[in-house]
Amino acid sequence: MKSDPRDYQLDIRSADIDVPHLQAQRAEGKRPYLRVLFACCSVYQRVYRSGDGKRYDARCPKCGKSARFMVGEGGSDEREFVVE
Repeated sequence: MKSDPRDYQLDIRSADIDVPHLQAQRAEGKRPYLRVLFACCSVYQRVYRSGDGKRYDARCPKCGKSARFMVGEGGSDEREFVVE
């Protein structure tokens, strides 16, 4: 099967990052994320925590529906969510 020229991968693991909290996460080898199912289009997406560490902003890649998950006290330990 011939590959589509629009399919590509970019390896940025060796890129210089000046943001301290991203450097720390990279050094630890992990970055917090949620797994979100957009029921509207039956699409799963991995959503990473924002740069300031206060939220997760998700957007359906097909229809553009958005959802925001806030980080804070009294929150949930769940890592998977469904957006209706």
